Amino acid sequence: MSRSTDWVPSLWKDTFEELLYDDNELDYGDQWNLNFSYSQTNIVTKEERKRGWKIYSHCAYGHFLCASCSKIWPSARVVVLFRYRLRGDRGTVIMRPFGQACRRCQDDEFYLPGFSKKEVEEALLRLFRKIRKNCYQDEDDDDGSSASSTKVWTKPHEATLCEACIMGICCQDD
Repeated sequence: MSRSTDWVPSLWKDTFEELLYDDNELDYGDQWNLNFSYSQTNIVTKEERKRGWKIYSHCAYGHFLCASCSKIWPSARVVVLFRYRLRGDRGTVIMRPFGQACRRCQDDEFYLPGFSKKEVEEALLRLFRKIRKNCYQDEDDDDGSSASSTKVWTKPHEATLCEACIMGICCQDD
């Protein structure tokens, strides 16, 4: 049994497949898959752009656990970076979660986030909206705001402890 602080790739893969094949979120007859890359950045080269790659950066709510001191902390600014493209009838999504370091330990170790199923679904539904718009020219009637999204207040974001901030990819304030 995983805790809400554990990074669980299978939760993302299973939810991705449920939304695709049970809920028909991308009902265009193409085969989509989700992979992970723990080193990708938000830079898309001219060559990659020509090959159809696009980027979507999502800001999620997650929890972290320090492996050294066992401190647990929540964050409403966990960056999840998606790189995606459709080539022929095959769609690929490559995902990277960004970590945060422990304020107590200050050991420059970035820990990966854990997410609730609801948070994973919300992130993937937003990704699918981007894919529908950018790969299928399907304009949703969605205005970008998610009715189910509730504002969660956490302590102020500490950019110096955030892997995404350090790389210049942090969440913009809404």
